Amino acid sequence: MSKILNEFENEEIKKGEKAFYVKIFFLVLAVIFLGIYVGDVLFGKSSLEVLLDLQDSRDSLKQNIKIIKQKNALLQKGYFELKQLEPN
Repeated sequence: MSKILNEFENEEIKKGEKAFYVKIFFLVLAVIFLGIYVGDVLFGKSSLEVLLDLQDSRDSLKQNIKIIKQKNALLQKGYFELKQLEPN
């Protein structure tokens, strides 16, 4: 009877060890997927690169605005000079 109890006890220990290793495996798997997700959020196409591209676009648009304002000022100056030369 003692042998049967010892075998049963050994089987319970083995089942407990297996359950522990399964839990550890799923925990490691969850940590890996969480790391991949966080990395994608921080450094993925939908976040940092888009932000940097938008900042570059904003800077180039501001530069274009300055250039267009200068051209507009010159054209308005020429227009008003022509307007004053015309007889009433």
